[in-house]
Amino acid sequence: MKNFLPLEHHKVLAAEMKPSLRWDGTSSIEKLREESRAKLWELLGMDMMTPCEPLFEITEDDVVNGNRRIHFTIQTEEGYYTHCDLMLPMEMPEGKLPLCACLQGHSKGAHISLGQPKYPGDEATISGGDRDFCIRAVKEGFAALAIEQRAFGLNGGTEKGPDCTRPVLTALLLGRTVIGERVWDVMRVLDAIETNFADIITLKGSVLMGNSGGGTATYYTACLEHRFDGFMPSCAVCTYRDSIVAVHHCPCNYVPGIAKYFDMGDLAIMIAPKKLVVVCGKDDNIFPLHGVNETFDIIKNLYKGAGAEDNCALIVGYEGHRFYANEAWPVMQQLLAK
Repeated sequence: MKNFLPLEHHKVLAAEMKPSLRWDGTSSIEKLREESRAKLWELLGMDMMTPCEPLFEITEDDVVNGNRRIHFTIQTEEGYYTHCDLMLPMEMPEGKLPLCACLQGHSKGAHISLGQPKYPGDEATISGGDRDFCIRAVKEGFAALAIEQRAFGLNGGTEKGPDCTRPVLTALLLGRTVIGERVWDVMRVLDAIETNFADIITLKGSVLMGNSGGGTATYYTACLEHRFDGFMPSCAVCTYRDSIVAVHHCPCNYVPGIAKYFDMGDLAIMIAPKKLVVVCGKDDNIFPLHGVNETFDIIKNLYKGAGAEDNCALIVGYEGHRFYANEAWPVMQQLLAK
């Protein structure tokens, strides 16, 4: 039968694709790790982004949901700024708090991480999936940082939700990717934390986490930014074939040419031996469980090859596309305590 549908043809090609940078189980992991980092840096368009003067400004300092909130902006590229909210307990303990940076998915913005409704429907989003990341992170003993991602919330979103399509396409024209830009922003915000909050925050025992699009950014950041000790991507880590090829997704998930070199599990060669907790939902219909299991098998094999098999874990939640705080946090805390 003749096939006149390009997408169906692409699905066949994706199923047949053999990533050229997949570890063969015998070659040097260290050598392949460096080669993989260089290739991923290139694919994400990171060479198109350069450090700039990190103009930093605190614009609000108030109380949200019983915690202190410090809102600040930071220039991450010349002429481009991002919004951040640092949430701290009202009574600070002696010594410094470890950082937990939090990345929302395709929602109406980082205010969801603070458990702070802003638009109609936000209450249901917050309560329907443990998406108030910062509140839980403070309870877990962290200084919590909500970073607004590009094309979301105050950085290009609308009251109806994110607005990724045009920024994604214009980034491609410039040799960049929105995923790469989001990774870059996390890196530069981390610089700002080290510079401006060093008296109260430490990166020892720090964590980066996020759900859905935030989980995607968390996972790619984990490959290139190693000042965090742990990473907790949720509802994002899956074979490309079973997720962003088989199912309609926002274009911000796509990196040109990446499947020639990696499937998502292969990227973990750049994360090991850091602590990694992969979270998913058993009924997630856009990051299906069979694709997650296949991906985690590759991750587990890479961690074993790196001598860190016990530093990664898979958490399968009891519902669909959401975070599972009560299931994931105890595992992350156990890994960090090792």
